[in-house]
Amino acid sequence: MIGIYLLIGAVTLLYVYLKWTFSYWDRKGFPSTGVSIPFGGLKSVTQGKRSFGMAIYDLYQSTKEPVVGIYLTLRPALLIRDAQLAHDMLVKDFASFHDRGVYVDEENDPMSASLFQMEGASWKALRNKLTPSFTSGKLKAMFETSDSVGDKLIASMKAQLPQSGSKELELKKLMATYAIDIIATTIFGLDIDSFADPNNEFQVISRKVNRRNFEDIVRGASSFLYPGLEKFFVRIGWKQEATERMRELSNRTVDLREQNNIVRKDLLQLLLQLRNQGKISTDDSVWTAESTKNGVKSMSKDLIAGQLFLFYIAGYETTASTTSFTLYELTQNPEVMEKAKEDVRNALEKHGGKLTYDAISDMKYLEACVLETARKYPALPLLNRVCTQDYPVPDSKLVIKKGTPVIISLIGMHRDAEYFPDPLSYQPERYLEDNKNFNQAAYMPFGEGPRMCIGARMGKVNVKIAIAKVLSNFDLEIRKEKREIEFGINGVPLMPKEGVPVRLSLKK
Repeated sequence: MIGIYLLIGAVTLLYVYLKWTFSYWDRKGFPSTGVSIPFGGLKSVTQGKRSFGMAIYDLYQSTKEPVVGIYLTLRPALLIRDAQLAHDMLVKDFASFHDRGVYVDEENDPMSASLFQMEGASWKALRNKLTPSFTSGKLKAMFETSDSVGDKLIASMKAQLPQSGSKELELKKLMATYAIDIIATTIFGLDIDSFADPNNEFQVISRKVNRRNFEDIVRGASSFLYPGLEKFFVRIGWKQEATERMRELSNRTVDLREQNNIVRKDLLQLLLQLRNQGKISTDDSVWTAESTKNGVKSMSKDLIAGQLFLFYIAGYETTASTTSFTLYELTQNPEVMEKAKEDVRNALEKHGGKLTYDAISDMKYLEACVLETARKYPALPLLNRVCTQDYPVPDSKLVIKKGTPVIISLIGMHRDAEYFPDPLSYQPERYLEDNKNFNQAAYMPFGEGPRMCIGARMGKVNVKIAIAKVLSNFDLEIRKEKREIEFGINGVPLMPKEGVPVRLSLKK
């Protein structure tokens, strides 16, 4: 009998707790979306029907409220649908939303202290120190390395095509291989060829990063939704294999450079400058990284590994997706493809037939194509922040309390007809100087404000290299019927459900 009473009591307490939790936004006076207890707005994710980013997109489409309360399982958050408000939060009102609110533990887990995860003064200090790494001069110095990887991509594609006729290739996997090699060479300074050796160390790490077993799902969810739980997992010694392998690779490479005084023009070399000299040189011709006389290291090897892991994860998936999606859209829009090919051809002729950094910079229409792809297919479909001080919502009586998670659905805004006319239509002309007919506050595929993606320019250069080389070497077959790409259900980045198929042939 006592057991029955205890069971009834436990059920009653659980019911009261859930009712209290899922009435949070009602008590705060905010409008809210419907919920499915105990999943909140993420039932489709737990059922394996939608990815996290697309579940947030569904919530975006379910309401017209400019600010709406949602539930990330048991955690209340705010979804910002008003583009100008979202832009102001990231730029003008950055002081109230300067952190992401994800897992970071600088003291006990230095590898978690990446530029993406760090908070407050620590983030600001590191951001300022890393900014000189991505100047035009630095990118120009690294261009030759990226260009050589592009040549390997073209050689691999040619080897798969018949001498006459066309063949369908799955571009997403090809471009992922290209992107991994770009990261390995321009960031780590390691000369690898994943087209020839698909089981090299970087490919192994990539497969572990993209693995979606139970452990990876739990750790990914805890890092984003419940940072305190992730901190507990780390403290008890639950290590992630991909992170540990990246730490080992990074430390080994740092030791090799420092012990043998090796100098290369890559991002690791600039991090070694910061480690040994306390700053990255603003002189784009200086790449040496000798220690100062006192020998004090201003950056630990684990902190370096954390930044390299961030640039690896953020760089390769973004480059692979944006490149393959752009080429796919060109096959569905023949007029756009012809303009892109002409743009590439004219830039190459201007620079003596050689693909250089300046030639890539002169490809303005191709740049517009990349920007339009980033709108329609933002690699990271959402932005997240946490309110760092109470914030009165403009033109309302609502106040966002300190500690509240804030979500901005990029794919929601980018595919909203209110902000972008005919949003599913692929129109690079949107970004030409005399034709910007969209709400520019709504366009932020690389983030916005002080926490905008620090490597966005580098990423666009690498995407344009691949596209320019493909258009110069192959004829892409126009699709007879347009078909929108369906997205997969795993992870946060936008991933194609069934790859990105494009039929092409050797250029005659």
